[in-house]
Amino acid sequence: MTLRIKPLELPLDGEHAVMLKKWMPKTPGIEPLALFRLLLRNPKLSERLHPLGAFQLGNEASLVLRDRELVINRTCARCHCEYEWGVHTAWLGPHAGLGPATITATVKSSANDEVWSVRERCLISFVDSLHDAGTVSDELWQRLLDFWTEDQALELAVLTGYYHAISFAANTAGLLPETWALRFPLMDPFAHR
Repeated sequence: MTLRIKPLELPLDGEHAVMLKKWMPKTPGIEPLALFRLLLRNPKLSERLHPLGAFQLGNEASLVLRDRELVINRTCARCHCEYEWGVHTAWLGPHAGLGPATITATVKSSANDEVWSVRERCLISFVDSLHDAGTVSDELWQRLLDFWTEDQALELAVLTGYYHAISFAANTAGLLPETWALRFPLMDPFAHR
């Protein structure tokens, strides 16, 4: 991949530094992410994207961390966004209880793979359906409501859409993976389809 849009260089000053501080989690030893420095090239866009992202990854979201990370990782994998997939799997995957087999499955496995629980199969099917068709069938909707409320299902749909947007931005810019991030498993994502 070729870098097309260069993220802002460090150190940042003024308005950019203030906004970057909002974006970055309080994790010691992590340099400001290229994605955040990319978004800060357009401060108005960055300012409007931040609250939704902060909500989705924060304590106010109604979804448990494992569900959120499965949605994010699957969405990024389906969008072929190694940058964001790698950041989330390395940074939040362990906190969400995602082991190596599950992380690999977000890229390489179908929704029916045995690696997933019944609940996770439903979640992965939901993400795949939104990615492929932009909607879900009535049957899948009913299965989803066996595990999540309607409000949570709405949250899942918005989370999937948000990470499509993030993936599209990172891919369009040609962001290279962070040095500490995971890389896609050695296989074309979804070659089995």
